[in-house]
Amino acid sequence: MPLSRRLTTGLGTATVTALAAITGIPPAVVAAPAPAHVTAARDAAAWLAGEFTDGTLPGPFTPEDWGLTIDGLVALSATGVDAPTRQAATAQAAKHVRSYNSYDDWGIEGFTDGGATAKLLYAASAAGADPTDFGGYDLRAETLSLIAGADAGHQRGRITSRTTADSGPDASNTFDQSFAVLGLARSGDLPQDTVDFLLRQQCAAGGFRLYPDTADGPSSSCDEQPGATLDVDSTAMAVQALLAAAEDGATGAGDAARKGADWLVAQQHADGSFGGSGPTTGANSNSTGLAGQALAAAGRDDDAARAAKALAALQLTAGDGGAASADAGAIAYNTDGLTAARAGGISETDRDQWRRATAQALLGLAQVPLGRIGLDTPPTSTPTPTGTASPTAPATPTGSPTLTTSPPPTGTAGPTPSVTSPPATPAPTTAAPTTAAPPITTPAASGLGGLPTTGAAIGSYLLIALLLIGGGVTLLVLGRRRAG
Repeated sequence: MPLSRRLTTGLGTATVTALAAITGIPPAVVAAPAPAHVTAARDAAAWLAGEFTDGTLPGPFTPEDWGLTIDGLVALSATGVDAPTRQAATAQAAKHVRSYNSYDDWGIEGFTDGGATAKLLYAASAAGADPTDFGGYDLRAETLSLIAGADAGHQRGRITSRTTADSGPDASNTFDQSFAVLGLARSGDLPQDTVDFLLRQQCAAGGFRLYPDTADGPSSSCDEQPGATLDVDSTAMAVQALLAAAEDGATGAGDAARKGADWLVAQQHADGSFGGSGPTTGANSNSTGLAGQALAAAGRDDDAARAAKALAALQLTAGDGGAASADAGAIAYNTDGLTAARAGGISETDRDQWRRATAQALLGLAQVPLGRIGLDTPPTSTPTPTGTASPTAPATPTGSPTLTTSPPPTGTAGPTPSVTSPPATPAPTTAAPTTAAPPITTPAASGLGGLPTTGAAIGSYLLIALLLIGGGVTLLVLGRRRAG
């Protein structure tokens, strides 16, 4: 074997060894999605971008739905589509922080929604804005201030809402906790307590429950709750958050993510689709999009590809869109919605559901993990591997973020996050609680150009570099000795 090839093999081995030594978990490579699925993701993002007006997406009853707007921003960031719309949406979100994470617009002062704050922290980082100065708010500091401390007992590490007598009780859930982990990991150091609370929402079977609370109050863990309902969407969010946490060095995160991915694979339908829980039990593009994205992040490439195929089957195209061909690129919530649109077009009543479904579904087509959006180059239709290392399980075919938070004054039907009133059929689940109300004056946006701190310590990269250099030199010397 020529020396150059011997060195290449040795350096590859050294790289894998170095990563395994640093993370303690076999590294997995996130494979590039099929070119056809990348094209489908970009077509979906292009349609969604066309639904924005002045940087916002509307709700069913209001001209701006901030939770859905943020979901759309994340979706566009995952695909790299339409930079002007992404920039406008980032600016609008920064100008309306309190419209989203409080009830100020409803005249209820003093309330801060923990899940919405954490989602804003994540979205600002993913969009390339400065999360410590987003519209004049330090979202990282605000999120940390809402994490329950040691005096909270088994609720320690939980993202909570700052409630008042008029706001009602805290309803934070596993979506909120996942966003807290993702946002804190992307913006600086990640407190282990925050990860530990998320880990306690995982049952022994591998799936995660949506709500940590029962009729009798908060329960200490998923296994302590009799008959806990395990939820595909919540598990997909948690798996991706734990992958990011594992990359950040959090204890126990990698193994839990792998176990969650296994559980997801067991829930996948024969056609590759997924259903949620409660009113979203049937196969739908929201659950399939999040689960497919999580499977890709965990290195379960074959299962992720099956999910992407199921999503592509729900997409309108110019050739088969029928009466809705003008909306080519949009993704239906389910087969009933697709059939109805082909027959009669997308009505204004149904358009809200299509926006929500498309924003979440395209994540399962693009297959960029939530923890890597804004860091990795968006996929292209050129079939080349992305080479993004994931600190979790190896890519073995076994199985697996809507992004959003607890429901505010108006909730959506799905067990996942959506912030506005749902349409007649279960709506997508990616939006966090939002509050539709008249616009108010908020601190002016102060600069969106700052790059977010990713939370990745440079020391780890230096250690990898040193290990690779050392390994390469050793192999070079051995190769020359053998040649001699």
